[in-house]
Amino acid sequence: MRQDALKLPKRFLVGRPLRTGQMGETLLPKRLALPVFCSDPLSSVAYATEEILLALSLGGLAMFYLSWWVGAGVVFLLLVVTASYRQTCHAYPNGGGAYAVSRANLGENASLIAASALLIDYVMTVAVSVAAGVANIVSAVPALGPHAVGLSIAAITGIAVTNLRGVKESGRAFAIPTYGFVVSVFLMVGVGLWRTLSGHAPTAESASLTVHGTHGTAGAAVLLLALRAFAQGCTALTGVEAVSNGVPNFKRPKSRNAATTLTVMGLLAVTMFAGITALAAIAHVHIAGSPGRLGGAPRGYEQKTVIAQLGGAVFGHGSILFFLIQAFTAAILVLAANTAFNGFPILASILGGDGYLPRQFARRGDRLVFSNGIVILSLLAGALVWAFDASTTRLIQLYIIGVFVSFTLSQTGMVRHWGDELRGVLDPGRRRQIHRSRAINLVGAVLTGLVLVIVLLTKFTHGAWIVVVTMPLVFLMMKAIQRHYRRVAAELQPGEEGVALPSRIHAIVLVSRLHTPTLRALAFARATRPSTLTALSVATSEEEAARLQREWGERDIPVSLKILDSPYRDITGPVLDYVGRMRMRSPRDVVCVFIPEYVVGRWWEHLLHNQSAFRLKARLLFRPGVMVTSVPWQLGSAEAALARRQEDAGFAVRKQVRSGAA
Repeated sequence: MRQDALKLPKRFLVGRPLRTGQMGETLLPKRLALPVFCSDPLSSVAYATEEILLALSLGGLAMFYLSWWVGAGVVFLLLVVTASYRQTCHAYPNGGGAYAVSRANLGENASLIAASALLIDYVMTVAVSVAAGVANIVSAVPALGPHAVGLSIAAITGIAVTNLRGVKESGRAFAIPTYGFVVSVFLMVGVGLWRTLSGHAPTAESASLTVHGTHGTAGAAVLLLALRAFAQGCTALTGVEAVSNGVPNFKRPKSRNAATTLTVMGLLAVTMFAGITALAAIAHVHIAGSPGRLGGAPRGYEQKTVIAQLGGAVFGHGSILFFLIQAFTAAILVLAANTAFNGFPILASILGGDGYLPRQFARRGDRLVFSNGIVILSLLAGALVWAFDASTTRLIQLYIIGVFVSFTLSQTGMVRHWGDELRGVLDPGRRRQIHRSRAINLVGAVLTGLVLVIVLLTKFTHGAWIVVVTMPLVFLMMKAIQRHYRRVAAELQPGEEGVALPSRIHAIVLVSRLHTPTLRALAFARATRPSTLTALSVATSEEEAARLQREWGERDIPVSLKILDSPYRDITGPVLDYVGRMRMRSPRDVVCVFIPEYVVGRWWEHLLHNQSAFRLKARLLFRPGVMVTSVPWQLGSAEAALARRQEDAGFAVRKQVRSGAA
């Protein structure tokens, strides 16, 4: 396969490269930003009510009356967090979310804690969302059960490729499932409430079943149960952070458009979550952690999700609308991973620019997206899915811890931000506005901190300890990367005296045999006019050494030939020893090694040529005072490949001109 042929799959999957000047074409209008950045919080309403009911089921059927109050608490917190991040979009328009807020107001360590929490939670979002979506597919087609891991990894790959094509491309691709889910949920809630008001309230299939509790239902036990249900219902808040991270990807005015998108997302999420929770209470949906807790259930009965039970109660289990809402639910659960695919690369790019992650994360790829972040996220999420066998039940225990760490730090940072703003403001109206904003953030900090404590206490022994251990490791890794970059910068900083000129330059041309590439390397080395010039060869056999000396003399080459003996047939070692001896004789001198190399046009030709040169260069690069110069010689296959690339480039230009004229 030719080198240009290697690019064909990439161009087919990703598309043609975009110029830096086309950055404006990739910016998102609000209608596309919603599915790109908000698919996770919107999709979480599909299971947030179910998580509340699962927690309350531990106290038995009598505890389900608390679902109204717990749901109201989640709605209130979602409104507070949404309002807080609206302010973050305006205060920090360059993105970064909790990381930027924490760094500006709480210091470096707090910001890195927020960043490590978010990075981990983004990976968890992809793994949990895709596993949950595939679980819905497997529920509809049980024969696919053994292939759940493969389907999950395929889904992650598909979402990654779509995002590699560009932010706007992913928005177009995921708009229909996102808006379809929103419309179908509102239709279900609307029809269900209309039937209730008309005296024909929908009844869930589990309404006649009882739930046997395993916990006490009096005093402190009720409070603890309600708090646990509240913590589990707070899964509805995952992904809210992503909009404030992605402000730079919005069309102008960026901050205002991001804040508006966040408001629309908050209103949609609150309305859908409240509607589903209310409808679940009206329809008497009963659900528990395992079928064994449901009293009166027929043998072999399997619990359906809350969305499935409500869809069946409102539309009928065999109706088209029932299957439509199930299909949109499965799709939005899988595509909820897209929120992380936009949040993770942007945050990683900011961290890379600040020197806490490799610099490569800060660079945009062919399609003006942060390709390295997308690829790393997909690999980490795929590994997580494989390690946990695509089990939503096992993965969910690791979920939402990171997001509430970042929420708490972000809210606390915004409280301090408003305090600093207040010092320089004398206008009474502006001061009242700042006091109101600070109160919102203060309430948010207290509530999200409380939820974080509850989540840690209820999930720690069920797998959350993995996140608790991983976060400090990511934190230490980022600190180590920062120290490395600082140390390198200090080493590379030029002194006042600059860099001294070398006393002499000793040139060495490596010779394997006497052919045209060797003669070209010798000619180039002579043209540089070094202080000394030596042709160096390593003899792995006496016959080859004798033939080289004979040909050298016959051509009367005006460069002395030095042949090193190698009884163990090693080439690299003798060359390194020879160069080392030259450096020891005069440390202020520089040794320049010229290496003739073949340039090939087919991938398999790389396996046949330049292997010794690659190994030798890798070793010479570690030698101080040694310069390595590659002298390329293009083989026929390389020239043909170059001609094909030039022809393809000309064709692309002509096609672009024709399309522009059209």
